[in-house]
Amino acid sequence: MTIQKSTNVTWHEGTINKAERERLLGQKGVVIWFTGLPSSGKSTLAQAVALKLFERGHLSYVLDGDNIRHGLNKNLGFSPEDREENIRRIGEVARLFADTGVIAMTAFISPYRADRDKARELLKEGEFIEIFVKVPLDVAEERDPKGLYKKARAGEIKEFTGISAPYEEPLKPELVIDTSELNLEQSRDVVINKIVEMGIIA
Repeated sequence: MTIQKSTNVTWHEGTINKAERERLLGQKGVVIWFTGLPSSGKSTLAQAVALKLFERGHLSYVLDGDNIRHGLNKNLGFSPEDREENIRRIGEVARLFADTGVIAMTAFISPYRADRDKARELLKEGEFIEIFVKVPLDVAEERDPKGLYKKARAGEIKEFTGISAPYEEPLKPELVIDTSELNLEQSRDVVINKIVEMGIIA
């Protein structure tokens, strides 16, 4: 549980509300939360969705796990406690993006179900779309563009999800996409069709 250390602080509402920003952008501000094992294809899929949205005239932004750890979360490691704080911060940032009317996409392993549920609780019904990018462990290891699984197997990386740290699969995600069965274009189109179906974009 995160302790509130700041005192005498008040949330200030802006002069322009979310609905007005959404009308300006012609879309709904939501969080699309991609989760899955390392090398499952989360970042690649999120970027493909972002490009397709851009081509269709919609504004989105991908919050990528590695990129966030270069700045906002560079003081966090990979212990269970640090992973929890990593996802807590991302959930809050993603919520702010969604409040601007932007389609915020997060590409994080986010291995713990409870942490993802807390991120969901920050948003209203229909504003958090959890996408489980599912892939068999052996396929993820075969892809492994950074060679991290090999290092984890050799004991060079501690607390590595799927090898020496757990991954808790979503119980009721809005979408499950198996990137070992669908190619990138097919996976992207499944996501786009889902958000059209949900009325996020036309």
